[in-house]
Amino acid sequence: MSLIDFVLGRTLSSREERAEQIGPGAGVPIFGLDALSSAAYGPEAALTLLIPLGAAGVSYILPITCCILVLLTILYFSYRQTIAAYPGGGGSYTVARENIGEHAGLLGASALMIDYVLTAAVGISAGVGALVSAVPSLQPHILAMCLGILFIIMMINLRGVREAGVLFMIPTYLFIGCLFTMIAIGLGKTWMAGGHPIPVEAMPPLPRATAVVSLWILLKVFSSGCTAMTGVEAVSNGVKAFREPTAPNAQRTLTIIIVILAVLLAGIAYLASAYGIGATNPTKNYESVLSMLLRAVAGKGMFYYVSIGSILLVLSLSANTAFADFPRLCRIVALDGFLPQSFSFAGRRLVYTEGIYVLALLTAGLLILFNGVTDRLIPLYAVGAFLAFTLSQAGMVVHWKRQGSGHWQKIAINGLGSVATGTTTLVILSAKFVEGAWVTVILIPMMLIVMNLVKRHYNEVSEETSSHVPVDFADLQAPLVLIPIAIWTKVSDNALRFAYTLSHEVRAIHIAANPETEQMFRNDWTQFAAQPAAQAGLPPPDLVVLNSPYRHVLRPIVDYVLNVEQQNPHRQIAVILPVLVEHRWYDYFLHNQRPAVLKALLMFRGSQRIVIVNVPWYLKA
Repeated sequence: MSLIDFVLGRTLSSREERAEQIGPGAGVPIFGLDALSSAAYGPEAALTLLIPLGAAGVSYILPITCCILVLLTILYFSYRQTIAAYPGGGGSYTVARENIGEHAGLLGASALMIDYVLTAAVGISAGVGALVSAVPSLQPHILAMCLGILFIIMMINLRGVREAGVLFMIPTYLFIGCLFTMIAIGLGKTWMAGGHPIPVEAMPPLPRATAVVSLWILLKVFSSGCTAMTGVEAVSNGVKAFREPTAPNAQRTLTIIIVILAVLLAGIAYLASAYGIGATNPTKNYESVLSMLLRAVAGKGMFYYVSIGSILLVLSLSANTAFADFPRLCRIVALDGFLPQSFSFAGRRLVYTEGIYVLALLTAGLLILFNGVTDRLIPLYAVGAFLAFTLSQAGMVVHWKRQGSGHWQKIAINGLGSVATGTTTLVILSAKFVEGAWVTVILIPMMLIVMNLVKRHYNEVSEETSSHVPVDFADLQAPLVLIPIAIWTKVSDNALRFAYTLSHEVRAIHIAANPETEQMFRNDWTQFAAQPAAQAGLPPPDLVVLNSPYRHVLRPIVDYVLNVEQQNPHRQIAVILPVLVEHRWYDYFLHNQRPAVLKALLMFRGSQRIVIVNVPWYLKA
C-alpha cells in the first residue's frame, strides 16, 4: 500500500459511487453537524448581546428562542417540500435559477458559498472555545488548534463521504446524548425546586445592567440567535448523497436533525433562564454557556468532561457540513460554466477535491484574520444563510405555481417561509451591519462579478474554438523545425533524430557567450551532426549561433523564434525542446529547468503556428 493510499484511501472507480451513498444514520453527522452544533453557540451569541441588560436580560432568552423555533418549524416544512420537488439536489442555486432566473441563482450560490466558509470557521473556532473553557491555559494556542483541526477535517473529507459519516457518528451521537442528559437532569431539578434550582457549583455573577431593554436590542439578540438555524439547507443540497429512495431518506434525515435541534435550543434557553446563566466576556475569563450549564446541572465531574469533549468534537467537526456541501455546490455552478471546470471533476475518492481544498484555504484565511475568535465571526454569519433561504423558498413558490392548480397548501408553506426568512434577513442585515455584516454585503457582489467573468470567458473560448467545417488537408507542408541546443549530448542527439521525422528543414539554435565555447560547439556540430546527415543523404541541419555577451539565454531564443514566424507567414514552426528526465523528483533541483521556462514563454508569446514538442531523454535508474 502506498503512502497516499494509506492517508487518503484507495482510489474508487465510478462504479463504486452507489456504495458511497448513505442513509439517515450517517446523514445526521454529515449534513446535520452544522445545525446541531449551532445549539452550542447560537443561544450564547444571543446571550452575549443581553449582557448589558444584566440579570434581567437572561429572562428574554426563552421568548426569543421561541420565535426562533417558530421560524425553524416553517423552514422545516418548506425544505421537506424542496427535497421532494428536487430529488437531484434542491439547493438555493438550483431552485432559484430554474424558477426565478440565472441572476437569482447566482445570488443564492454566492450567499451559500460565503455561508459555508463561515460555517467551517465558526464551527472550528467555537469547538476550540469549548476546549479553552475547560482548560483556560490553552487560550494562547487558539489559532494553532483551529488550523490543526481544519487540516484534520480536510483530510477526513478527502477520504470520501461514507468514511466521513462513519468517523463522525460516534462524536455526534455522544454530543446529542450528553446534552439530552443535561437537559433531562436540569428539567428534573428545576421541576423539583419549583422553577428555581440551585446550581451544583457557583456560577459567575451576572454583571450590573448598563442599558435598558429596547426593540433594537431585542432585534439584535434575535438576529444573533438565528445563527442556530444555519445549516438547515444542507440536506436539500446533498440529496444525491443518500441511497435509494433518496428523497424519503433525505426527508427523514432532515426531520431527525430539526427535532434534535429544536429540543436542544428550547432546553438550553429554558435552563439558562432557570439557573440565571448569562454569557461571559469572550476575551477575558471566558467560559461558554454550555460549560456553565453543565457545571450548574451536574458539577465538574466525569460527566462534565465527557460532555465538554463531545461538544469540542462536534463543534469542530461541524465544519464537515460545509465540506460536504461546498464542493457539491461548486460542482453544480461549474457545470453551468460560472466557476472553473476543475471544480466539477471527482477525485480519487469520488469527492470534488478542488472544492475541498478551496474551502480549506478560505477557512484558514478567515481564522487567521479573526485570530480564531468565534464572537468576531458571528456578525458575518447568518446573512448569507438567510438570503439563500429566502431565494430558495421564493423559487419554490414559483415552482408550485408552474405545476398548476392544486398546490395552494405547498405555495402557502413556501410563501410563508420566503416572507419569514426574507424579513429575518433584513433584520439581521440592519442589526449586524456595523458589526461586520457589511463585509458579506460587499463579498456577495464581488463573487457575482467573478462568476459572470468566468462564464463570459468560457463563452468567448467556446465561440472562438467551435468548428463546424471539415478538416482542410490541402496545401499541407512540413514545418520548419528549430532546436535550441546548448551542448552536444545524447539528449540533443535524440532530439535531432526526432526532428528529421517531422521535416528535413532543421535549424539548431546555439547561444554563444564567448568565442571559445562557440568554436568548441561548432566543431562538435560538424563532427556529430552535419557530416553524419550528409553521409545519410539528408540535407545537413543549419546552425544558427546567437551571440549573447550578457549571458542571456531564453530571451534571444524566444526573439529568434518569433522572428522566424514573421518571416514565414504561411508555415508552421516546430520548436523541439530536448528534455532530460530524472527518475527521482529531488534530482531535478540539480539541473536547470530552462526547457520548461522556454516552453512557457513561447506559449505565452506565440501563436497557433508555433508548435512546441518536448523530446525526453530518460536517465537510467
